[in-house]
Amino acid sequence: MRTSEERDIAVAIIALMNGVVYRESDEDVWLALGRHTAAVQDHFATVGVVVVVNDTEGFAYLKSADDDPDDPLPRLVRRTRLSYNLSLLLVLLRRRLLEFESSTGEGALVVSRTEIVDTLRLFLAEGTNEAQVVDRVDYTVKRAVDLGFLRPLKGQADHWEVRRVLKAYVDAQTLSDFATKLSEYAEVARGAR
Repeated sequence: MRTSEERDIAVAIIALMNGVVYRESDEDVWLALGRHTAAVQDHFATVGVVVVVNDTEGFAYLKSADDDPDDPLPRLVRRTRLSYNLSLLLVLLRRRLLEFESSTGEGALVVSRTEIVDTLRLFLAEGTNEAQVVDRVDYTVKRAVDLGFLRPLKGQADHWEVRRVLKAYVDAQTLSDFATKLSEYAEVARGAR
């Protein structure tokens, strides 16, 4: 029979293996992780995985440790290849999250399907009909939900909360690089007219 400490550690390990742990929605797991961070980190370190805990934003997740060139381990944390549309959506949502935090920062950033369609339409090829745009957006949003970057709001169809874990995946350098690329594309587009 497990002690309560062993059970807390096991619960935290299992929750992290299932995905991102959030302070606000996984309070018991978050508290167990806080009490036993060292034990949980030691557990994952043996298999080449790092536990990232962001106390400020209230989330924790797993990522692969930097490989030791002398003794590499097989990858345990799967890398997910992102489509252009999903990458674009995540960067645009990250930029919106940054603007939201700069202006109010209170509560959660909520986006609607209409806002996402309008935002992505600017970057989709001209001549794409409305039904194709909406289908692409629906698929892209579903992938963002599956990966934990968006959370559907209960009782509000076609509205999602932008999860703050996005900040860990799309950092300030990525936003800067993206802004530079957008400027370059805009110049090319203006020259083509």
